[in-house]
Amino acid sequence: MMRQSQVEELLKNKVSYLSDSAPEDDIAISTRIRLARNLANVPFPTAAAQEQFRTVADEVARVIESKKILGDDALHFAIEPMSPLDREVLFERRLASRELLCRPIGGALHVIADESQAVMVNEEDHLRIQALKPGFQLDAAWQAIDRLDNLLSSELDFAYDETLGYLTACPTNVGTGMRVSVMLHLPGLVLAGQLGQVVQGIAKLGLAVRGIFGEGTDNRGNLFQISNQSTLGESEADIIARLKRVIEQVIAHEKNARKNLLEHDHYRLLDLVGRSYGILRHSYILSSEEALNSLSGARFGVDMGMFSALDIHTVNELFVTINPAHLQKLSHRELDGRERDIFRAQIVREQLRKTGVN
Repeated sequence: MMRQSQVEELLKNKVSYLSDSAPEDDIAISTRIRLARNLANVPFPTAAAQEQFRTVADEVARVIESKKILGDDALHFAIEPMSPLDREVLFERRLASRELLCRPIGGALHVIADESQAVMVNEEDHLRIQALKPGFQLDAAWQAIDRLDNLLSSELDFAYDETLGYLTACPTNVGTGMRVSVMLHLPGLVLAGQLGQVVQGIAKLGLAVRGIFGEGTDNRGNLFQISNQSTLGESEADIIARLKRVIEQVIAHEKNARKNLLEHDHYRLLDLVGRSYGILRHSYILSSEEALNSLSGARFGVDMGMFSALDIHTVNELFVTINPAHLQKLSHRELDGRERDIFRAQIVREQLRKTGVN
């Protein structure tokens, strides 16, 4: 039996994929791999009846819970009875997509306790399997999701064609069904005016560049997701290798931009970091956009060794907790826009005080 929303349990957790001890974590925030899978002999969600949504949800829940595929402490969410606020928390934590949350009948989410693995049910496909790792860890993310996929496929009959590969609702996912993305913090390229050129180069290689919450979002906080766009005709190893080469080049460009700023425009860097920290530490009204951009500046300062007490993990956690749904859950009441801005400033000030930074 699927349990009711346990969002409060999530809010108690540190987000493991925002750890500050990972490869290239000064630039790479996190690595994510998703696999699209569908059950054989059941219509895809785009053509399924309501009862078929529920049948798929029940079958996947039975397998995950009875076999403890996500561990003893996994959290299980039925989307339909959840409040809009609780659904939004799942989105802000990058555990559930908008499509899943807007199609609640039979929609479900299963999450491992540390949030590093999850399974969405009845999104665009019957299953969207997800693995998240801190920093730049494509191989580790692949190992985690490959293991999870194998466990699920040993119990569930996935739709597969010997010629095409895994069958999916969207033609661009047919084949491996794999979407790989790495979230990068690129303030150096933005300040140097080089980001546009880098994005154009990435697009020519068939990859996509999106904002913090994916397609249709902007570049607030200088956070960008780089991902593959199609899977047909490429193996999992091919996709990972191609993305790895591109990400390594982007990271090298960002490091070079930061080095040039430090050597040739040091006061501009100091001013950016100082202003950003001043806003975070002393503001009493703080919009979401201003908070994200100021956190970007503060994280830049941490990356460049300009703070002795402030750490990357604290800043990364704030990137999550300053979002509207998290603020309202933390305050235990609904907040209008101005109330959120006031409470956001309070949360940030208190968190920075705890780090001991003056």
